[in-house]
Amino acid sequence: MKIAILSRSENLYSTRRLKEACIERGHEVDVIDTLHCYMDITSSRPAVRYHGEELPKYDAIVPRIGASITYYGTAVARQFEMMGTFNVNESVAISRSRDKLRSLQLLSRKGIGLPRTGFASKPDNIKDLIKNVGGAPLVIKLLEGTQGIGVVLADTAKAAESIIEAFMGLKANILVQEFVKEAGGADIRCLVIGGRVVAAMKRQGAEGEFRSNLHRGGTAEIVKLTKEERETAVNAAKVMGLNFCGVDLLRSNNGPMVMEVNSSPGLEGIESATGLDVAGKLVEFIEKNAKPNSTRTRGKG
Repeated sequence: MKIAILSRSENLYSTRRLKEACIERGHEVDVIDTLHCYMDITSSRPAVRYHGEELPKYDAIVPRIGASITYYGTAVARQFEMMGTFNVNESVAISRSRDKLRSLQLLSRKGIGLPRTGFASKPDNIKDLIKNVGGAPLVIKLLEGTQGIGVVLADTAKAAESIIEAFMGLKANILVQEFVKEAGGADIRCLVIGGRVVAAMKRQGAEGEFRSNLHRGGTAEIVKLTKEERETAVNAAKVMGLNFCGVDLLRSNNGPMVMEVNSSPGLEGIESATGLDVAGKLVEFIEKNAKPNSTRTRGKG
């Protein structure tokens, strides 16, 4: 097969591992810088051009699209879909998962466990917004934040009011969310491929840090999932329409709660923690599923 990885850099761990896994399984693979692609949008013969040449026909693409380039990255992925190329994560699903508010609304509609969450533009009563999610302590999140950036823990109602007012003064979009104290600064990253959890790790925040992101000094170890946790992760991926994703769960007194569904999960932390060849499992999924014109949302925007 001929596979393209859409990535800003060939030197990134996840990109490098995916390329190695493709080669090990006998496939041709190209790493393409998403931002250097440009599109020929023609009804009779859509194409993607790169460095002055039209790209060849690929059997599949693997989008590694960072949050900062979601709009352009999904446009490139959509162009490949229009050309009949199999996309591991369809453009519509990536866009859906990147909108934190929309993704939580979709998960809620399907009855998937979530922390109590509030969203408002200009609430008349900030105290009521805080009360509605269970009061302080609570977590305040920027909708556009990634890797733990733009996530603040407010220990008291007074602190929460001040932080919310400050964010609103900057015209920032925020979520106000219940703080799940019993999680103890840890979460579980479940790696889902093709409707199945293939790897899972527990991420523990550094001492004094409520965010468990590995980028912020957290540590990771292999973890055994309960049946409910496994089902929650699989259902969350299904709701988002993602074939390949990381589902972040909190262990709460009310069962597993989904914090986020990541459409471009990193492989370094989970491969290191579990010793599993996650990249190889993704390539195996592509081998079984890559068929021309198989994008479900093709032609629907």
